[in-house]
Amino acid sequence: MHYLVFTRIQSPNLYTWNTIIRGFSKSSTPQNAIALFINMLYSPIQPQELTYPSVFKAYGQLGIGHDGAQLHGRIVKLGLEYDQFIRNTIIYMYANSGLLSEAQRMFDEDVEFDVVAWNSMIMGLAKCGEIDEAKRLFDKMPSRSTITWNSMISGYVRNGKLMDALELFHRMQEDGFEPSEFTMVSLLNACAHLGALEHGEWVYNYTKKNGFQLNIIVTTAIINMYCNCGSISKALHVFENSPRKGLSSWNSIILGLAMNGHEKEAIQLFYELDSSNLKPDGISFLGVLTACYNLGMVDTAKDYFSMMTNKYEITPSVKHFTCMVGVLGLVGLLEEAEELIRSMPVKSDAVIWGSLLSACRKQGNLDMAKRAAKEVIELNPRESSAYVLMSNVHAAFNQFEEAIEERLLMKEKLIEKEPGCSLIEVNGEVHEFVAGGRQHPRIQEIYSLLNESGSVLQGTNGIQNNELVINP
Repeated sequence: MHYLVFTRIQSPNLYTWNTIIRGFSKSSTPQNAIALFINMLYSPIQPQELTYPSVFKAYGQLGIGHDGAQLHGRIVKLGLEYDQFIRNTIIYMYANSGLLSEAQRMFDEDVEFDVVAWNSMIMGLAKCGEIDEAKRLFDKMPSRSTITWNSMISGYVRNGKLMDALELFHRMQEDGFEPSEFTMVSLLNACAHLGALEHGEWVYNYTKKNGFQLNIIVTTAIINMYCNCGSISKALHVFENSPRKGLSSWNSIILGLAMNGHEKEAIQLFYELDSSNLKPDGISFLGVLTACYNLGMVDTAKDYFSMMTNKYEITPSVKHFTCMVGVLGLVGLLEEAEELIRSMPVKSDAVIWGSLLSACRKQGNLDMAKRAAKEVIELNPRESSAYVLMSNVHAAFNQFEEAIEERLLMKEKLIEKEPGCSLIEVNGEVHEFVAGGRQHPRIQEIYSLLNESGSVLQGTNGIQNNELVINP
């Protein structure tokens, strides 16, 4: 609407140009800000100092700092490189595009402390996985803003350091900073990944007690937290009592139901979504296809897959095709599943071929399993699952030498199977256990208790010899 008004202005002035460019730089289509800026260069009104920050921000939002470097050169020629507002957005552009050396170079040239520049560097480092360096900068800051704390907390969540995110939140409160809705969403996402229900409920109660508005974003994060923690009844309660249900809320509950053994309820909710004033998107269909896969409902899955492309004109992603391959393989339609992969309009990945390989193992199809394993290894030579599954397939056909060869091949290529892990929350503390791991601080007590339990169980069953011993 604003753009239509803008196009009807015969001779827009500098303020009008800056306003429309700034508006697009903050929108979901920042590329329009860049396009308008280019148009402005060919107009009678030329950009001034206040024009450039919005354009650099748009480049940063899109993550195309290489393209924005040309505009940076223009700034240098114009002698505006030390304008603090422009400089901050250039640092943001480079940092958010992963061009950390360029961002660092400009950041190091700053003589005076500027919290905006520091925040941009912390966000950029965290986004690129340099979370320890981000924390080093965070600790060095002489003063911080709420955005600083939020950036560091979300950085920890992004990099899988979820307990660190929760600890930093408590430190944020101790330092007298008021958390924002963004903080709460980051924390809820951390609890969701950890499966930390007690922590998650504490965060949820905190939002209610402190008057946070339960908007669609926060509500979706709460639903997702409950679903990931396996508390489906509470997730449904939040969903059903939400005054405004956005598509993200629908998607979260449908996926949560499908992943937690409530497939029929997921399909029913998808039907309600399809009948509402909202249109399902790719994530909605991913949820209902997952439900069909878990129930082995191949015909229903085909109907939904057809609806997605024909009724809603949604282009299926490789994840949608993987769901279809999974459900076809589950009922033994392996040839159809392989043909579906080979006819996909999108590029296949190791996951979809791994899904077919897993189905071949269950259905006992050795020849197709070999083809699928070859595809997995070509797409991802370091993927251990292909070797492990092929070893199991050979073993199922009593081809034990070939099974051993697959394992030896893994060893020769120095490919290690990623160990399984599990999480358990006890008295508000989340404990992680890795298969074969010895890192838990109370590991000696745990093994001692297991040995005692094993001895008791064997005595109960009348087993006198071969006492169970678990060596730590």
